[in-house]
Amino acid sequence: QVQLVESGGGLVQAGGSLRLSCAASGRSLNTNIMGWFRRAPGKEREFVAAISRSGEIANVADSVKGRFTISRDSAKNTVYLQMNSLKPEDSAVYYCAGSMVLSTNTGNYRYWGQGTQVTVSS
Repeated sequence: QVQLVESGGGLVQAGGSLRLSCAASGRSLNTNIMGWFRRAPGKEREFVAAISRSGEIANVADSVKGRFTISRDSAKNTVYLQMNSLKPEDSAVYYCAGSMVLSTNTGNYRYWGQGTQVTVSS
């Protein structure tokens, strides 16, 4: 069993940056593909980014491409989401999740954190 804990969320002005972290306990993250998702009020959870086990392959949603970067540090058992040039529409609860396949589909992710709130003011 893997427990995931997100951190790094907060309130930031439009154009600002945040770095989210997802730390794992219980088991190594190295056997999992890791992803970030988000859910804004009144909307469904949506894919943001995913990264392969080796960290060599990353998939990023078009809505955040060029602004968000996903990375992982195997030694620290942690996955990151660097978010730059933030927009008010990026405001959401951000979740990290673990999967056996590189996927944009929430149904393929079996481990989920509790989420961290990101609020971008205009």
